Formats: sequence, C-alpha cells, structure tokens
Amino acid sequence: MLPIKFYKYQGTGNDFVLIDQRTDMHLTRQDTQYIAKLCHRRFGIGADGLILLQNHSDYDFEMIYFNADGRESTMCGNGGRCMVAFAKALGIIEQAAYFLAIDGPHRARIRPDNGWVELQMMDVPQIETNADFYYLNTGSPHYVRFVNNLPTLDVVQQGRTIRYNERFRQEGTNVNFVQIEADQHLSVATYERGVEDETLSCGTGVTAAALAYALAHPEQASRNLRIDTKGGQLEVRFEPADSGFRNIWLCGPAEQVFQGEIICN
Repeated sequence: MLPIKFYKYQGTGNDFVLIDQRTDMHLTRQDTQYIAKLCHRRFGIGADGLILLQNHSDYDFEMIYFNADGRESTMCGNGGRCMVAFAKALGIIEQAAYFLAIDGPHRARIRPDNGWVELQMMDVPQIETNADFYYLNTGSPHYVRFVNNLPTLDVVQQGRTIRYNERFRQEGTNVNFVQIEADQHLSVATYERGVEDETLSCGTGVTAAALAYALAHPEQASRNLRIDTKGGQLEVRFEPADSGFRNIWLCGPAEQVFQGEIICN
C-alpha cells in the first residue's frame, strides 16, 4: 500500500497526528482500531488524538477529530488551533481561517507578533452550577472543580472516578481541576475522556475553567484570563451574555513537532 504522510503537532503539550486528506482519502470514520493504533504511544506514532483535514465547499477546510481511542469525538480546542497552524503551513490560509468542526463553524487568526493561534469557540449560553462543581459544554462536555491543592492532587484517580460515576459513565465527561493563583490567573489540570488519562493541556477544558471562574467571581474575573497548564500557557478571552458567555477566544502556541510516513496495514 502507498504510504500516508502525517504531521505531528502540539499545542501546549496536547499532541496530535494530522493528515491532509484534500487529495486522497486515507482514513474514514470506520477506521477506529487503526486510528487508535496510530495514537498509541508504544505501538504507533503516539498522540492525544488524530485529526483529518478535508475539503469543504463552504469553508477553508473541515476538521474531523478522533480521540486516542480511535472514536470520532466532540470539539478539541488545542486540536483546532493546531489545524489552523497546519492549514497555514500547507498554504490553504494566510493569517485567518474559517473552518468547520463537529460543533459548527469556527473563525481563527494567527497573531503576527508571536505566531499564537487564536480560535473562536462556540458561545456558551448556560452553565450548570452545583455545590462543588460546574458543568458546561464548550464544544465538549466539561466538569470543573476548584481546588487548593492542585500540585499534589491525583488528577488521574480523581478524574477517572468522576468520569465513570453514575451520572457521566455512559456519555463521559472531561474533568478539570482548577486552582486560583495569587494574581488571579488560573492553573488547570485535565483528565480527558477518550484519552482516559491526564493530558498536559486541554483547550476546551481551560475555556470551561475560565468561564466557570468568571461566573463564580464576576467582581474579580478579567475578560482576558491567563491559564497555566502543565504543557504551557494559554489565554481565554470572552464577553458575558445573559446567563452565559459569547465571543469566546482560545489563544496560544501551536507548533509542528515532526513529520513522516506510515504504511496503512
């Protein structure tokens, strides 16, 4: 079989296998096992997910995202930012993009000063507020809990317990633990469904954390929040709107790590 060219990108440590399918359709949604193998860190390339870039008549491109378990999944913020950087490298766009993802259209732009990719996320009309957590959808479902012991917290064990509890077991949820730092920026650690492990960063997760913080602390919350993850720094901008938020932008670096070829077998 002909080899498939792939590209490895990362956005604050959230890493992805990217494949350009504008000319040849190498993979489909039915290739679950093979996609999982490519994402495997021992038997494949290794990644938190795999993303296909495809043509679409109404957009610059279409993004199709798969979790590391090989299943097509909901929106991935860092993956979307990596796709924009990828599209620029391929010559599809210059400084701005308008593309389609599973949760609808997205606009994006590349900062001329530092190359950061800014991705407009879907509006969040409502956030569920509970005694000790918030629950919202930022393109993917997210559970957000504020803690004061993030450096010592067992993110995998506690995240897995929540992800597989009675409420979330069937559909799954991403789980975010958030610590408010002294200067009011946030530190976030995320357990991701589909990866079933902690990732170094989660774009829709830090977006969820920023919005939950703004809802809980409207008197303190900046509309341009710095977020620290274990993989690096991100920024979330937003505007309040009724009971939710709009004009939400996820901003941060997105870089190519390497490229290569694989034999599909």
